[in-house]
Amino acid sequence: MAEKIIPVRSEVPEEFTWNLKDLFPSDEAWLAEYEALKAVPAEIAAMQGTLGRSAAELLAYFRKDDELTLRLGRFMGYASRKGDEDTGNSFYQDLRGKASGTLVAISSADAFATPEIMAIPEETLEQFFREEPALETYRRSLYKIRRRAAHILSPEVEAILAASGEVADAADNIGSVLRNADMRFPNAVDKDGGEHQLTNGSLVVLLESDDVELRKSAFETYYTRLAEYKNTIAATLDAQFKQLRFYANARKYDSTLEAALDRTEVPVEVYHNLIEAVHQNLDKMYRYVALRKKMLGLDELHMYDVYTPIVADAASTIPYAEAQKTVLEALAVLGEDYVEMLKEGFQNRWIDVYENVGKRSGAYSAGGDPHPYVLLNHHDNLDSMFTLAHEMGHALHSYLSQKNQPTSTAHYVIFVAEVASTCNEILLMRHLLQKTTDKKERAYLINHFLDQFKGTVYRQTMFAEFELMMGQMSERGETLTADVLAKKYHELNRLYFGPDMISDDGIAYEWARIPHFFYDYYVFQYATGFSAAVAIAERILAEGEPAVADYKRFLSSGGSADPISLLLIAGVDMSTPAPVNAALKLFGELVDELAALQ
Repeated sequence: MAEKIIPVRSEVPEEFTWNLKDLFPSDEAWLAEYEALKAVPAEIAAMQGTLGRSAAELLAYFRKDDELTLRLGRFMGYASRKGDEDTGNSFYQDLRGKASGTLVAISSADAFATPEIMAIPEETLEQFFREEPALETYRRSLYKIRRRAAHILSPEVEAILAASGEVADAADNIGSVLRNADMRFPNAVDKDGGEHQLTNGSLVVLLESDDVELRKSAFETYYTRLAEYKNTIAATLDAQFKQLRFYANARKYDSTLEAALDRTEVPVEVYHNLIEAVHQNLDKMYRYVALRKKMLGLDELHMYDVYTPIVADAASTIPYAEAQKTVLEALAVLGEDYVEMLKEGFQNRWIDVYENVGKRSGAYSAGGDPHPYVLLNHHDNLDSMFTLAHEMGHALHSYLSQKNQPTSTAHYVIFVAEVASTCNEILLMRHLLQKTTDKKERAYLINHFLDQFKGTVYRQTMFAEFELMMGQMSERGETLTADVLAKKYHELNRLYFGPDMISDDGIAYEWARIPHFFYDYYVFQYATGFSAAVAIAERILAEGEPAVADYKRFLSSGGSADPISLLLIAGVDMSTPAPVNAALKLFGELVDELAALQ
């Protein structure tokens, strides 16, 4: 018998599900909007040839774009959230497909806009601003378009690239369905022969067990099954990087990395600086690994031993309601208004809490109008409490940006996306450490904090380095085969974990379970975001209200400036490696403190 049965969607109590009626009251209402949106491509196409004609017509285009941004946000959001509730539900997967097709049709019709805007002479555009003051709202949007002049193609080519959107998404969609809907795992077995249900969502929970036999069984069972699909998953990654290479070449970028980062105005040097800074601080990771081995009393430390708490008897069950209460207490330092927004999210079903059969694994926050939605796969433990704080950081960043920015600058870029979430986690950890003087509990919490560092800075940088390798291989015309990927991943794992870690054979296939490799050079921003968040959180705790005020200005700024400038509002300069080095210096200090507690 399995220890815990994962319920089907219909068995989950409503209060633990998100309320999608805030987007659409019913599937029928969504389908009515689907029909209505079919007229939009023609409406947009009718504007072709008008954008450089007058200030009024350019303004009309941007206002139409704002309207569609809000409509499509709700439209796509409903289909995506419904699809993620149960990835095996064919009706909602069909809605997701309809939504994707609608977006591609509208994007294709809009393909003329960027070349037209690029063609407006600078003096004419400045005259438009003088004639129509309302255009000032869109100055930032116009700049973002025109700054990429060297990478914008003819209207005909832009239309073809826009129409290829569904094809470009295919690799990610296929990989997601394979991992979340089709792939099933045998049960893991504990030291007493008891069986435990193994899923994408339960893997880490089982690896946290104090039963080494259960940890080993979960690890080996999971990666043995994953290896059976290695060639299919490698093929999806190969297709992903081929499409990235296609778009990068078409738009005349030197690399897929440059193409990805240019969209968000992040210098390529930031990516390389991160990897270099982490390499220079691997000694601290090796000290942590050696300490973990010593504290667990193991002759050999394996990859299935990296999640289990070092101080196992300090671990405790934390019910969801208690996790909410603790998060509210920890984030009270950000002010009563921030706490009230958190309560609104908790009480008004912004969150889909527990795992169900077919539900998308992991956690995320998405959308902001009329409010964000948060997906969790919650377990009653410390890690899930941190995930709740993390995702609500994302949610309130989006919520505040939507409330304080015009539609055109409400959306922040992914480079700053992980800052608010991680800042919440750091404030939560500092709160928990302040509340205890018990050596075992303190050691347990510090270890958890160190695991956040390890997982977010070291591990995500390892992912970023692996992703960079895949991009470079693809750009050299090499095929991303399963065997090559496994070999390279295994080498990186040994480099990042060091000599005291046994890099078990199964870990060579970890790349096959990471959905973020389909997100176009996303993962490095977890590490840079964490580093920025450390600096912001430490400033908030040290300075109080002035730092909180600057931080809220940052949270409310959306995409109103480039991301490096936005972080300067909160007092952090990410154009240098200094924040990464400072964060990892703190990591080393915490390793030393944990060792001293023994």
